[in-house]
Amino acid sequence: MPDFTISRLAAAGGVGVETIRYYQRRGLLAEPARAGSVRRYGPADLRRLLFIRRAQAAGFTLEEIGELLALDSGHDRARVRALAAERLAALEARIGELEVARSALTRLSRACAAGTKGPCPILEAFES
Repeated sequence: MPDFTISRLAAAGGVGVETIRYYQRRGLLAEPARAGSVRRYGPADLRRLLFIRRAQAAGFTLEEIGELLALDSGHDRARVRALAAERLAALEARIGELEVARSALTRLSRACAAGTKGPCPILEAFES
């Protein structure tokens, strides 16, 4: 039996009402029929919303999340694994980029701290 209004569903999922509506427009969440003048959502809607949020936190795009949701009903584990492997490769690449940036900023910070004359190497690096 449905027991959430849109505002209660949004609060339970840690999102705003407009996010729920956006997910509905994107086809990620169903728009339930009205019970009187209010739409009512059930536990399955909350589970789906939480799935979307967790998948986003893992770095999946809304398009990929839509595909994951569709695959769930089709039990295509190979495609789910492929999507996860693609996401993992993208995360690994981003981690590599961030490590390079951290290393460069650490070097620049040390150079800035070591010198007392002239412009700071950090600012020079961002200007060039």
